[in-house]
Amino acid sequence: MPEHLQQLVYVVDDDQGMLDSTVWLFESMGLKALPFTNGQAFLDACDPTAAACVLLDVRMPGMGGLAVQDAMRERDIGLPVIFVSAHADVPIVVRAFRGGAVDFIEKPYNEQLLLDSVQRALSQRPAQVAPQGQEVQQRLERLTPREQDIVLPLVQGYSNREIAEQLGVSVKTIDLYRSRVMKRMQADSLPALVGMLVGVGVVDPFTLQPLRSLQD
Repeated sequence: MPEHLQQLVYVVDDDQGMLDSTVWLFESMGLKALPFTNGQAFLDACDPTAAACVLLDVRMPGMGGLAVQDAMRERDIGLPVIFVSAHADVPIVVRAFRGGAVDFIEKPYNEQLLLDSVQRALSQRPAQVAPQGQEVQQRLERLTPREQDIVLPLVQGYSNREIAEQLGVSVKTIDLYRSRVMKRMQADSLPALVGMLVGVGVVDPFTLQPLRSLQD
């Protein structure tokens, strides 16, 4: 069987409407998708040896997505995990990436971004899913000093108003710099930016406190 026919996406989401539409999206692109409405059912059916990735909702009744991720690790299931959530607060994002997630996408998601993320995950072996640290570090070093000033507060969960007060500038100025940082870092969401800084060891994944200079 050709390799692309063996590739599989496990889709785990308790929202039946979202589950159905996501499965339809993947199948319309020629990907095989297996739906599950709860984490335990997925764990019971998962084949660790499959050429697959897992699209995992964070908030579900019973076993949530982060608990499923923990269970996968305990069972030595090394399939790449992409989290989706409508509530992507910083502590959840950090824990997801610390547990080895390859991406974190906010709902409602852009279909092309989701497909691109899945294709990247399917093209990698589990040992290859770590963020590309050298590229991320180079992007950090290309930020201006003022842009670097707001990166850490951003990933630590401070609002634009709070950052403006810390730096003694207007909220409008922070809005502008935040937009520039996201563009220069090639981060399409705050969760993506958090994952980058955790991945290159700039911030501690538990406390979000800086571990080193952005220029190191």
